Amino acid sequence: MKILIAYDGSECSDAAVIDLRRAGLPKDAEVTIFSVADVPQQAYTVPHGAILAGSSIYCSEELEQEISTTHQLQDAQSNADQAAKRLHDDFPGWQIKTEAWIDSAGSAIVRKAYGWHPDLIVVGSHGRSGIGRLVLGSVSQHVLNHVDCSVRISRHHLHSQERAIRLLIGVDGSNGAKATVQAVAARNWPAGTEVRVVGVLDSRIPVAAATCLEGAIPAAVEEEARIRMSKAVHEAAAGLTKSGLIVTDSVLVGRPANALLEEAEKWDADCVFVGARGLNGFERMLLGSVSTAVASRAHCSVEVVRPKPK
Repeated sequence: MKILIAYDGSECSDAAVIDLRRAGLPKDAEVTIFSVADVPQQAYTVPHGAILAGSSIYCSEELEQEISTTHQLQDAQSNADQAAKRLHDDFPGWQIKTEAWIDSAGSAIVRKAYGWHPDLIVVGSHGRSGIGRLVLGSVSQHVLNHVDCSVRISRHHLHSQERAIRLLIGVDGSNGAKATVQAVAARNWPAGTEVRVVGVLDSRIPVAAATCLEGAIPAAVEEEARIRMSKAVHEAAAGLTKSGLIVTDSVLVGRPANALLEEAEKWDADCVFVGARGLNGFERMLLGSVSTAVASRAHCSVEVVRPKPK
């Protein structure tokens, strides 16, 4: 597994590193800790070849002197090295490298991802310029919407170390949801890990369907949707149980994002897993509204799963 960890020395990036202890990650992994000296966009230009290759951006000597980028780059490298030492203690089997760039943070992470092709990118909910828990930081938002691999938005809670890991998985019968369940089942979870599989019947769909389909009966449409959702939830739960996880499941009614967020908070989940696109998913560059809302507003970590292109 290849993991790209964005780290800037902030409290949120520290939380992201601690949170990895409870992410079910493999004992052997190829890891790059990536730190960016974020400079104003007008202070540099991006060579076309660097975008294609995912290579570092270097400023001219005159510009380095003007904006003290050398010092910023040293700080970024120091941050990455600090994170590497901590991760070596937690994951001694990982092959960890560090890398520092001078660039705009969001753009740099995306270019690095396209050049290195990680399976998973880990970022904090917001960095040094974050504006609060309820609003996803601009860097995290940019990464989430512009990469083609899975992304983990990490939010660590100190009390969570004292009990079994709790995971909530949103399913809807789509290929994206099935890939999410498979990703969770493939992880290396400790004994006692609890999983709650949740399907949400969108309370707005029966009315819309009855309006669009001549002769449709709202009650019949809703019952059919419930049967499909129940089947998807039970199939997911059965597969996860075979992986040795302690699984419960439920089908809720409401707006999917709100229902998942409320269930995650009520259940005190450590992480919510969702697919990047559901049954009504958009194109890759526009993340589905449910995934966006959950990643933005959850009180815990959120992992948005995208299967790696074959």
